[in-house]
Amino acid sequence: METATKSSGFQVTQLTAINVAKFVTILCLITLALIYGVNDYRQVIYLCLHISYVLWWLLEQWLFPQRRQQIFTEKVGILTFIGVLLFVGVFYSLPGYFAFTNSNPLAYLTVAIALPLYIFGSLINTGADVQKMVAKGMGSGLVKDGIWRSVRHVNYLGDLMRYTSFSVIAGKLWAFLLPVVITLLYLQRINQKEQAMGAKYSEFAAYQQNSSRLLPWIW
Repeated sequence: METATKSSGFQVTQLTAINVAKFVTILCLITLALIYGVNDYRQVIYLCLHISYVLWWLLEQWLFPQRRQQIFTEKVGILTFIGVLLFVGVFYSLPGYFAFTNSNPLAYLTVAIALPLYIFGSLINTGADVQKMVAKGMGSGLVKDGIWRSVRHVNYLGDLMRYTSFSVIAGKLWAFLLPVVITLLYLQRINQKEQAMGAKYSEFAAYQQNSSRLLPWIW
């Protein structure tokens, strides 16, 4: 099937597919706003958090064009492209659906939990990406200092904190399905990266002994 897809001539990078999917997420959220209306601060805050994240994802590639040569460079065909649109574009909007269909007033405690998760998650994720991008651009090998010192996959930790903040604002248990699924996806990537880094860097074993995989001081 993939051969047939490639023969059709449609091929884009994974990053291009993800970027298009991010626009689909914005369209999904705007559609939810039009259907259900914006009736509470819950919807306002949710839209601000999720859409600002998507816009930052796209802006980051413009500010740091070298990242386009470092992440998601593999080519994909039409079936994978559609799958990315459905998964990253539509499924990632799931907490938004629950935010717009939740008629309960937004509690101050909910905001007090969600905003720090989003802010610190975004700072951690962006800081980790920028540090690694600069280090790799300067010819560095294994990046294990700075924000990477204590957690080997700290960029994933920041990302999960951010997605969890969306579910907290949504205020429904089913909204947490998104960070759960993303966690499972990241656990698979972590295992793959651990094996690859162990084979590539001789100092990785020592780095493992002095750091956590994902959760500081826990795992």
